[in-house]
This record gives sequence, C-alpha cells and structure tokens, in this order.
Amino acid sequence: MHERSGHEPSREVGPGVGAGGERVALYDPSEPAGRVTGSAPRSRVRRENLPHAGTGVLLRDGRGRVFVHRRTDTKDVHPGAHDCLAGGVVGAGEDVEHAARRELAEELGVRAVALRPVLRRWYRDEVTHYLAHVYEAWWDGRPLVLQDSEVAAGWWEPAQRLRERLADPSWPFVPDSRALLAAWPLWWEETGAPPAPLP
Repeated sequence: MHERSGHEPSREVGPGVGAGGERVALYDPSEPAGRVTGSAPRSRVRRENLPHAGTGVLLRDGRGRVFVHRRTDTKDVHPGAHDCLAGGVVGAGEDVEHAARRELAEELGVRAVALRPVLRRWYRDEVTHYLAHVYEAWWDGRPLVLQDSEVAAGWWEPAQRLRERLADPSWPFVPDSRALLAAWPLWWEETGAPPAPLP
C-alpha cells in the first residue's frame, strides 16, 4: 500500500474548475463523439443526473499490475467502493485530456506521463450519466501521493487478479468503471512497452 504524504499534490486547475463553484461542461447524449451544449454547477449535475463528460486513467507499472484504490466514504458518488480509474468530471471550458491529467495529478500525484486513449463511450445509471474518456498510462515505480479527500487507500494489483475480482458482483467496485473495463477488449493482457515520459 502506498502511504499518503502530509500534503496534497499541487493543483492544476483548468477553466471552470475551482474552489467555490465548480462548473461542469454539459454534453449532448445523442452524439457518441461528444458535443458541448452548455454548463451547470456540479451540484446540479449530480442532483439532476445531467449528461456530462468524465475521464478515467488506468495506471500501470510495467510489471503487469494496475493501481487500485478505495474511494473515501465522503465521495458524492459510490463512496467507499473500489476503483482502478483515476478521474473525474470535465470542467466547463476544459480540454478533456487536460482534465485527465489534472485528475491524475490530484488523485495520485502523477505528472509528466504519456496518456494513451483507449475508449470513449457513454455510460448511464441512476446516479451518473457521462461520456467516458478512458486512457492508460505507465508509472515508473516512485511512491504515489494519494489525495486524502478522494482516496482512502491504494495498492498495485496484478491485472489478471483484478479481472478475477471483477467477476465477483459482490465485490464493492464502482459500476461505471466495471462496465468500461468490460467494453475494453483484453485490458488485462495489455503489457506493451510504456511510452517515453514527457519532458
């Protein structure tokens, strides 16, 4: 398990994302590629389950393992459940890849890594409705810095073992990430060489 440091990673706040009134970009759910139609406060997006966009990054360590974490009990969606995607909503005026990098830095302290897009699809259930942009990235083994408000605990899990655990519907795992992994063919066998780190 990775210990949290005594400080959170520095924030890379994008347009429309900030303390005291985060606005979320709204998307047209009839368009698979995504088209922004406006924005709304995050509280309203959650309350009315409005269609928006979100990001998720699967972090690999180059040894066949994936970083898995347990969400804090204070999360507004699926508190306390396990997840293997670091991510969140796309802010109003924010580029999707920038949002993915921001969330990866905020939640795990990971910066300056190449992101490979692997999946884009709509997901909807009774608590969330969003166009998911899923990426994968590789980490070099340095300790991660977990965000206290988002991540209760985290560890590296062999991908095949994670696949087996996901087959158990009683394991408390966030349903959207479970569905997105199910739509990603052979994600557990992805062992390609990590891209070169960004300068």
